[in-house]
Amino acid sequence: MTTVFIISAPSGSGKSTLTRELLRRVPGLRFSVSYTTRPPRGQEQDGQDYFFISRAEFEDRLARGEFLEHAEVFGHYYGTHTSELERAAEAGADLVLDIDVQGARQLKQKIPGAVSVFILAPSRRVLEERLRARSQDSDEVIARRLRDAAEEIRNYSLYDYVLVNREVASSVETLVAIVRATRSRRDRMENEIRPILETFL
Repeated sequence: MTTVFIISAPSGSGKSTLTRELLRRVPGLRFSVSYTTRPPRGQEQDGQDYFFISRAEFEDRLARGEFLEHAEVFGHYYGTHTSELERAAEAGADLVLDIDVQGARQLKQKIPGAVSVFILAPSRRVLEERLRARSQDSDEVIARRLRDAAEEIRNYSLYDYVLVNREVASSVETLVAIVRATRSRRDRMENEIRPILETFL
């Protein structure tokens, strides 16, 4: 049974770093590659970082019901295609999604059993420092990201877990523990429990 793990965070909170370490440390996880209508940035590669498609193609796929969730952010569409979940199930893997609050809300409605984690920086000051350290955005964009972060953080109650990313190593340990604990839930362990019980008969 495939479990879906939703990871959301305001930009600059360290979500990408933590997710990358989670995938490296925990076997049997598959990262969901989103579709987007925005152009590639830097060294981003099609099919690896995102599937880059036109707005017309995205809207056509959306009309056909091909997305588990989607959102429009800063004038560009982002979405999770149903094939990502299908491929994870075929591989016997759990699926990790890096999506925003809008997408997380939609996905929770479609897959109530999805496990959601919200990551945030310990303060506005720290978040701004991290955004500036990336040297990717103008002052105007950073100000917008900080405004958006405040709105996103207000939705923390939608999530099963909240992780304050004060230090990367300990935050990775917490994220790994969430995945491992989820995999030990009774409904996930039924197939392993029965053979053990049979040895007592």
